[in-house]
Amino acid sequence: QVQLAESGGGLVQAGGSLRLSCAASGRTFSSSSMGWFRQAPGKEREFVATIGRSGDSTYYADSVRGRFTISRDNARNTVYLQMNSLKPEDTAVYTCAASFTVYSGSTNPARYSHWGQGTQVTVSS
Repeated sequence: QVQLAESGGGLVQAGGSLRLSCAASGRTFSSSSMGWFRQAPGKEREFVATIGRSGDSTYYADSVRGRFTISRDNARNTVYLQMNSLKPEDTAVYTCAASFTVYSGSTNPARYSHWGQGTQVTVSS
């Protein structure tokens, strides 16, 4: 089993920045690809960013590419999501997820077996 716990969400003005963290415990963190997903009220969950096991492969949704950066620290069992130039449409609950079946990350939520509880990000205009 692996447990995931997000932190770092909050309220920020448009144009501001936040850094989300996802701390993992349990199974070997370095054996997992990690992803960030988000869900806004009344909308379906959507892919945000993913990072492979070693951290050398990343991929982003078009809506956040160039503004968000995913990274990981395997020594600290933590994955991060640096969010810059935030927009009101980024408002959502952000959730991290772990996959032990893919090496380079995945945009498909079905490939992830473990999920955190989520952290709220609210961007005011």
